[in-house]
Amino acid sequence: MTQIPKLLVTLGIILIVVGVLWQVGGKYLSLGKLPGDIFIQRGNSTFYFPIVTSIVISVILSLVFFVIGRFR
Repeated sequence: MTQIPKLLVTLGIILIVVGVLWQVGGKYLSLGKLPGDIFIQRGNSTFYFPIVTSIVISVILSLVFFVIGRFR
């Protein structure tokens, strides 16, 4: 039962760090506008699918969870 509070605190700290990095890094690296993201605009409609951004975020999260799993 003592593992859950530690896990929640750790996840909270990770989310805060990611949020700060996203705010600061957003000026230099614009996630969501990477080459390879699909953007189609015709008339009044717009279709946007950030496929490369999704892959980058997936790889980063996989690495983070791998590192966290190694310390357990």
